[in-house]
Amino acid sequence: MILDQLVDKNTNYKEDKHSESPVRSIVKSVSWRLLGTIDTITISWFITGQINTALSIGGIELISKMILYFFHERIWNNIKWGRK
Repeated sequence: MILDQLVDKNTNYKEDKHSESPVRSIVKSVSWRLLGTIDTITISWFITGQINTALSIGGIELISKMILYFFHERIWNNIKWGRK
């Protein structure tokens, strides 16, 4: 019921297939990773008590997970399963 309300019934697969551009995937990757990195830095700082260590962990994590998310998103954009 709730899921049906969230899904636009007027969109077909051909229209939706191209709606997720690579630039959109990059912007989504960056915004999500910034939020995730703030979380990682906060947790790392809490555990280690050292802000420099926390920032180092967060910096590495920011780059590596953005790259992984971009490719994950692009692969899923090509999978037909679950699309109408």
